[in-house]
Amino acid sequence: MATEQFTGAEIVIKALKDQGVDTVFGYPGGAVLPIYDAIFKQNDIKHVLVRQEGGAVHAAEGYARSTGKVGVVLVTSGPGATNAVTGLTDALLDSIPLICLTGQVPTHLIGNDAFQEADTTGITRPCTKHNYLVRDIETLSRTMHEAFYVAQNGRPGPVVIDLPKDVQQGKIDSYLAPEDVKHRSYRPQINGEVDHINEAMELIANAKRPIFYVGGGVINSGSSASTVLTELVRLTGAPCTTTLMGLGAYPGTDKQFVGMLGMHGTYEANLAMYNCDVMINVGARFDDRITGVIDEFSPDSKKIHIDIDASSINKNVMVDIPIVGDAGRVVEEMLRIWKEKKYSLDKKSLKAWWGRIDEWRAKDCLGYTQDGPIIKPQHAIKRLYELTKDRKPYITTEVGQHQMWAAQYFHFDEPKKWMTSGGLGTMGYGLPAAVGAQLAHREDLVIDISGEASFMMNMQELGTIAQYRLPVKIFVVNNQWMGMVRQWQQLLHGNRHSESYSDALPDLVKLAESFGLKGMRCEKAEDLDRMIQEMIDCPEPVIFDCQVAKEENCYPMIPSGAAHYEMLLGPEDTAAKPISEEGMVLV
Repeated sequence: MATEQFTGAEIVIKALKDQGVDTVFGYPGGAVLPIYDAIFKQNDIKHVLVRQEGGAVHAAEGYARSTGKVGVVLVTSGPGATNAVTGLTDALLDSIPLICLTGQVPTHLIGNDAFQEADTTGITRPCTKHNYLVRDIETLSRTMHEAFYVAQNGRPGPVVIDLPKDVQQGKIDSYLAPEDVKHRSYRPQINGEVDHINEAMELIANAKRPIFYVGGGVINSGSSASTVLTELVRLTGAPCTTTLMGLGAYPGTDKQFVGMLGMHGTYEANLAMYNCDVMINVGARFDDRITGVIDEFSPDSKKIHIDIDASSINKNVMVDIPIVGDAGRVVEEMLRIWKEKKYSLDKKSLKAWWGRIDEWRAKDCLGYTQDGPIIKPQHAIKRLYELTKDRKPYITTEVGQHQMWAAQYFHFDEPKKWMTSGGLGTMGYGLPAAVGAQLAHREDLVIDISGEASFMMNMQELGTIAQYRLPVKIFVVNNQWMGMVRQWQQLLHGNRHSESYSDALPDLVKLAESFGLKGMRCEKAEDLDRMIQEMIDCPEPVIFDCQVAKEENCYPMIPSGAAHYEMLLGPEDTAAKPISEEGMVLV
């Protein structure tokens, strides 16, 4: 009786199916044609043809972040792999689970400078969680399943599998199923140490000025983690702030939410962080955009840090109680202990703490005035939020001022609705990420909030949107500047605007029409609501060119190297805030 044989390419497809993959983002080339041939012969996995490999990775990120699944990318050797590097680095810094399959020249040509050869594993080693070069078809199925395990478990991240062409074309009569593959050594710690959790709960219960500081680790842990976290925060009555990556982990419209933390976070969030006596960090990594100057970061607080990645603890900020474990699991245990021991915060102290926070809130740091016909960018994004919030849209952004305004004026009450490039700050992220999110959620509203400069970084993916008739709405906040660059040049470099203005922008309406999409341009504030509603109601893809005030700055802002109490709240605000004798920052 003949034994069934599989080519390497067929093993790749079979492994993807066994891992539950339904969508692959990619671009073909000679070194991966055997895999494309195998894709052609099956109907279970949909391939999405992007227009450049960088777009494929960002699209896979959008798919992964909006679904909680692993995003999968397929690119060829050489430039195909090197074009993917930015997306891989973006996914690494933002903890996004990806599998990137890269073609490679045949094994006997590796090292010979063959056509479209690159040292893919060498190049991607610093920008992936792990990578593999498969030299033998015998190890292929094991490598595929191991890669999915590594990408998803512990702190998620991207994994590259480099596949020489002869391995794809070879044949073998054996295949290992996922359940037959166990990683030899990688065993992330999921459950936090009970003694540390008990110590943390006692510290929280005795706090006078506590604050929960929540990051993307809660979202990565799964939707139930956000639910449990919300219950714990509400039971304690303490304020909660999130990072840029953590938006949606705690309901953004909840009365205990004090807004986003950090460089462009709210006045009340940053001053509450500075003045707290107990900080509970759940799934965040104390990055520089949050801490500002380290010596002045929450100097008088006891710090609890929950993170599944042990290397993140005490890396940037020394903490008092480290808890290594999955954010969802640890918070669930914290909630159980809080209820079991009938803990509660001191009501008098908590009332005084909220009183202070309400004074900071009264500053209305996100307030603005919309006068006249010229559209303020803050107004454009706030109206976009108000007119779409009932649809619970999936929002992607590019990077820059519009990104920060979107984070400030949109409110997310659930996880996986907000997708932005946090750690790497990748311009061009939002458009392809919206492609991935829309493919995963065909019937939902997906909006890419963009700036015109970022939009042009990956605007070729309009071809992907057109080909698959994806009803993505691209809301371009168009001020004709590289807005954040111009703002920093104005505030920090003597108003010397070096190479931050472009006078050669495309007509976005005509550009949309050239791809068969709908183009709209709004130039007057009085037309904004009507035209946004028209965009929302349109069943087709739309590019919305929102012409806004050209030199508006994004506030609040903590300048680089400054402390939380040195926030700039507006153009005239350049002085540090005074501190009282009790160590509390004054309003």
